[in-house]
Amino acid sequence: MTTQTTAPETPTPASGTPTGLIGLPEKTGLALALGGSVLTIISTFLAWTWTSAFPGDLTVYGYPGGLQVLVLIGGALATLFCLARYGVKGLGWLVPAGADGAIKFATLATFATSWYTVLAISVDLGGIVNLEPGGYLVAVASLAAFLGALALPFERPEPDPFDPDDTGWELFKHRAGNKWATFKAAFATGTPRRLGTLPSYVEILIIVAVLALGLTVFTYGIGTEYDELFIGFLITAAFGFAALNKAGLIAQASQITARHQNITICGAFVAAALFPFTQTDDQYATIGVYILIFATVALGLNIVVGLAGLLDLGYVAFLGVGAYAAALVSGSPSSPFDVHFPFWAAVLVGALASLVFGVLIGAPTLRLRGDYLAIVTLGFGEIFRITANNLDGTSGPDLTNGSNGISSIPNLNILGFDFGLQHTIGGFTIGRFANYFFLMLLITAVVVLVFRRSGDSRIGRAWVAIREDETAALAMGINGFRVKLIAFAVGASLAGLAGTVQAHVTYTVTPEQYLFAGVIPPNSAFLLAAVVLGGMGTISGPLIGAALLFLIPNKLQFLGDYQLLAFGLALILLMRFRPEGMIPNRRRQLEFHEDAEPPTVLTKTGA
Repeated sequence: MTTQTTAPETPTPASGTPTGLIGLPEKTGLALALGGSVLTIISTFLAWTWTSAFPGDLTVYGYPGGLQVLVLIGGALATLFCLARYGVKGLGWLVPAGADGAIKFATLATFATSWYTVLAISVDLGGIVNLEPGGYLVAVASLAAFLGALALPFERPEPDPFDPDDTGWELFKHRAGNKWATFKAAFATGTPRRLGTLPSYVEILIIVAVLALGLTVFTYGIGTEYDELFIGFLITAAFGFAALNKAGLIAQASQITARHQNITICGAFVAAALFPFTQTDDQYATIGVYILIFATVALGLNIVVGLAGLLDLGYVAFLGVGAYAAALVSGSPSSPFDVHFPFWAAVLVGALASLVFGVLIGAPTLRLRGDYLAIVTLGFGEIFRITANNLDGTSGPDLTNGSNGISSIPNLNILGFDFGLQHTIGGFTIGRFANYFFLMLLITAVVVLVFRRSGDSRIGRAWVAIREDETAALAMGINGFRVKLIAFAVGASLAGLAGTVQAHVTYTVTPEQYLFAGVIPPNSAFLLAAVVLGGMGTISGPLIGAALLFLIPNKLQFLGDYQLLAFGLALILLMRFRPEGMIPNRRRQLEFHEDAEPPTVLTKTGA
């Protein structure tokens, strides 16, 4: 039996009947997209305004700055995709899934960022008269590139047929493109074939490059110095990610990381550990440690929601239980207990207290399902906050100091290492929040290990069975109540583990930190959103989702009352176009896209 994959020959665009969204021939549209993208790149080396009153200093010729850098990146990406669409040698690997969709999103990223900048200059400085020639050029060029991209067809082109004159790298590109199409067709029809892969060392280098790119993007985003730059960063990053996804690069990177999962996880932690060394002070390391706390709690919630399928709307209460338990035994003068446990003991107390509360709450309620369970857990979260507020010595026993909370929690001191002091490591000065960042990174590694081992275990498979169909799982002999209670207890203890560090980072633990919903996370609504938007049942999904959901609200505080409106619209759009999450697992991705048509690839089978 021999299998051969062929496809119609489409090496270059043809100037036939218009097939895109606007009435331009395909060849004309591609030329317009390429020319507009090149002019957009040129415009970033010109001045966009005459005054430095607009942040970023866009008055310099020959040196892009501020928002010009983002437009330059978008224009370069669109140019590369256009050249790959033309069939330029050496660029075919950029578009294994087709270039048309990638060009559309890349030019949209450039157009949206350029016009946002031009409009912001006009509004802030009082009219378009404040624009320099570079500003006019980027507006026209980016619009022309986007309109040209809209003339491209919506059909995804098949990989080029084999050219017998191609040798070496060209033959490798051809085979890689055909294997990509063959894999997608086989996966869609349920008959996957064993495909060849790159050498292991090449794939590891690709993983290193992906992690380095991720660290660079995150560091740039968290370090944006003014609001206009952060909004431009969001626009470029969102549409740029969509362009890479349409090109098939995200899918290929996902396949490579899946084949080297252990190396990817270790590399990700190494990249995260390098983050404090990229900062000159503790300003952004502060956000980094809070992101890790939020992400760790979201990963614990992923066991409950993502693996076991239990909708928990009061999960932030377990974070509060761990934080309060650690604060009470860590030597705070506001604590009614005159004790000062070492950190390892405080960690055990916090995790054990959350575990006990998880069992006490789960035992009488986990026989409920769906919305009823969600309502009960929501009530538990509110009960915890109200109870902590009333244990002030007046409305109840003097335990939590009421609304004032447990304050003046001392810094950790582990084996003589004071987390409250600056330390010099390899010539770099590491501040207080950077110290806690490394500690929280270690705890995150523990939580990731627990998630991986439990997810791959017998109990993990039972959680997935309960999530998919509880009735069928019970019929197969799975003890549903016990399995769900274990998930609830493990998730609660992991949240309490993160809460012990949060108590020392914030110095003070108050009931207002553990609301169901609010503008700034962590709260139960944001935790659940991080799991769903990041990707239920995965490791990287909740971590990335939590990082975005913590970073974006912190950077959008200038919107004031409109912050939640803008954030809600963004969530709606994400759920509309990527309901399975940003980093979905394979099962959920098929559930949401089971009706998608497979690529048009002809497969001939003969003797």
